[in-house]
Amino acid sequence: MASQFYDFTASGLGGEEIKMESYKDKVVLVVNTASECGLTPQFGGLQKLYEEYKDKGLVILGFPCNQFGKQEPGDEKDIAQGCVVNYGVDFPMFAKVEVNGNNAHPLFKYLKRELGGILGSKIKWNFTKFLIDRNGKPVKRFAPVTKPESLEKEVKKLLSSKV
Repeated sequence: MASQFYDFTASGLGGEEIKMESYKDKVVLVVNTASECGLTPQFGGLQKLYEEYKDKGLVILGFPCNQFGKQEPGDEKDIAQGCVVNYGVDFPMFAKVEVNGNNAHPLFKYLKRELGGILGSKIKWNFTKFLIDRNGKPVKRFAPVTKPESLEKEVKKLLSSKV
């Protein structure tokens, strides 16, 4: 069983296996997303945060999920097109995953174990966010309704700390 963030891999939207290790020394924000959710406009805020801080070491990883109200019904091509066309997303997006239950992606099992939320080890809804420091340590979990703009202070703090 993987014991730290960098031990995990996930499939990108194009089907390629991506190692979380490739994000070493970066501040990482992992978000489970959906393109037909009331919170979908957060893609715009996430993209803005990414543009502002990517050159300073921030990476945002989007994981589409269809477990909440079937709000991500499309395939990988639909997801990619919707994110880019509607919100100009150019941060890494991954293949659709489950975040709760027996088939939850191992990365989300790990993040929930490290940072339990109000529902314990469950994720409440789309756009739950997990902030990971430059050493790969999950440090903070944010509720779905937490707007990306309000994460800026935490992100800046982590970006200013050394590995």
